[in-house]
Amino acid sequence: MLSEIPANRPDTPLLDRVDQGLTLHDMDSSQLLQLAEELRAYLLYSVGQTGGHFGAGLGVVELTVALHHVYRPPEDRIVWDVGHQTYPHKILTGRMGQMHSMRQAGGLAGFPKRAESEYDTFGVGHSSTSISAAMGMAVAAKHLGIDRKVIAVIGDGAITGGMAIEALAHAGHERPNMLVILNDNQMSIGHNTGGLATYFAKIWASKTYIAMRKGSKKVLEKIRPAWELAKRTEEHMKGMVAPGTLFEELGFHYIGPLDGHDLPGLVQTLENMKDLEGPQLLHIRTMKGKGFQPAENDPVGYHAINKIEPKPKEQPAAPTPVRAKGPKYQAVFGQWLCDMADQDERLVGITPAMCEGSGMVEFAKRHPERYYDVAIAEQHALTLAAGMACDGLKPVVAIYSTFLQRAYDQLIHDIALQNLDVTLGIDRAGLVGQDGPTHHGAFDLSYLRCIPNMVIGAPSDENACRQMLYTAYQHEGPAAIRYPRGAGPNAEIETEMQRWEIGRGKLVREGSHVAILNFGALLGEVMGAADTLNATVIDMRWVKPMDKQIVLESASRHSLLVTVEENSTAGGAGSSVNELLVLHGSDVQLLNLGIPDEFIEHGTPGEQKAWTGLDREGITRSILKQLDTTGLSTALRSGSLGPVRTL
Repeated sequence: MLSEIPANRPDTPLLDRVDQGLTLHDMDSSQLLQLAEELRAYLLYSVGQTGGHFGAGLGVVELTVALHHVYRPPEDRIVWDVGHQTYPHKILTGRMGQMHSMRQAGGLAGFPKRAESEYDTFGVGHSSTSISAAMGMAVAAKHLGIDRKVIAVIGDGAITGGMAIEALAHAGHERPNMLVILNDNQMSIGHNTGGLATYFAKIWASKTYIAMRKGSKKVLEKIRPAWELAKRTEEHMKGMVAPGTLFEELGFHYIGPLDGHDLPGLVQTLENMKDLEGPQLLHIRTMKGKGFQPAENDPVGYHAINKIEPKPKEQPAAPTPVRAKGPKYQAVFGQWLCDMADQDERLVGITPAMCEGSGMVEFAKRHPERYYDVAIAEQHALTLAAGMACDGLKPVVAIYSTFLQRAYDQLIHDIALQNLDVTLGIDRAGLVGQDGPTHHGAFDLSYLRCIPNMVIGAPSDENACRQMLYTAYQHEGPAAIRYPRGAGPNAEIETEMQRWEIGRGKLVREGSHVAILNFGALLGEVMGAADTLNATVIDMRWVKPMDKQIVLESASRHSLLVTVEENSTAGGAGSSVNELLVLHGSDVQLLNLGIPDEFIEHGTPGEQKAWTGLDREGITRSILKQLDTTGLSTALRSGSLGPVRTL
């Protein structure tokens, strides 16, 4: 049991041979156990060098080794759900030497990615997709006449997702040859049922039991009362020691629960199940953070870690004072939620399994009777909120932008169509950094803007976030406030909540010739560019309804109108400005800056802003390029249109 993350690379002689081409198929039990020990040590070391998810990976070391020993990937398909637990899989599939690049620009992705390796059979970022994808692969293998095994690995949290339940039901009906492994890390389903369950699980998975079961069925089917009695007896025996009745009723042959850290037992069970016909479900119990004492004690806190920086040999000189960073936007939301709940007993808070990430921990403690974590069920979260709003409550849904995409139908039909009073706190809007394209909030302004009855706000700092959340909450109808991941610019936050006028922007800098309309948290970058170009800056605040008056006035007083948003330029806030100006026949030059029509790879937030041209330098360059094409850059640079400082 390790209590510290190794600072130096551990000795991994057997794992090194795997990385050089040695397969797991011919290893004996003692070698597999040694490999698992080395894999766990190397996982701790490598994540300590880069940061990233590792609690879930530590919990599936034995399962990963067993799967790669029993099956023949990539020909056999292993589909991982979410992907937080796939670091051991990546290490065993030729990427050990690249682990130092995890989640860095140009390096390994933090999730399975088909373009990265043939062993990553399905790209994932959101949960509850593995059973559907694996079933699709099993059906494809049948249609194409290919003899391959298909395995889906899903956690006890992810299996609560509606999509996973739908896939289980369909698989039970179609009966493809596939195995679903339910990795229960005891974060939500309760305690181990002990040795008796393991004993019965081994019996149910044994070839002898399967043969007896099939033989008895043939005999007893001819004597219906006896067959029904035997069937009920078997189900009741299983029901006493394992929660498998549901899966059996859905059409799966259920085995478990097994100790997921008993490597020889896992290997034996998987070997026994490998050639069974129809849908199979193996339930294993694991410990998140297994083998690392701090993670075992605090699996939530050690879900992921930052890079472990080496301690300096000498005390460094005092750094030059810098302006302190502001609180994270999630903390601003959490404080507002608590303050608002203290004022209004009708407020209820809803989250789809993102309590810590969305800043709701304190609210859950102070108002447990008004806090609803619906698990990984975004669609249910929104329709639950709609039902609450129908009967007099005021629900606030905290949800990541990328996860809101999964509940788009419910947002339209169940909330907006009925004009229900639901407030959405949309977290992780814009570019999110190292989690990459699966987690960017790149599309919410585009997909929200086209929905009738929606009010959409994009605050530029912490105080605007607090006041606009309050304003949205007071609005009687659906309203969404979107804010980015991480800390703000450290604006002074006014404790007293104020109701701002919806649809009213604010002039924050007076310049000439160029006007920049800022939508959201890029205001600091915009101001840097504006200082260089002597441009006017307007903090628009609201995307819908938009301040039409300030846009039209800006168009009439400037030669170039620039929109800036941390959202896709396709259909976003800039498109809304374009539509308005076309409608009014304006001939002002237009430039829309935002996330281009592509998926942005993982990297640091700063790198991603630079790649997309949304940092100060990129905004300035884009404006100067646009001025060059219009023939106005000469006048701008000469100073006749105001001073300009070159980059």
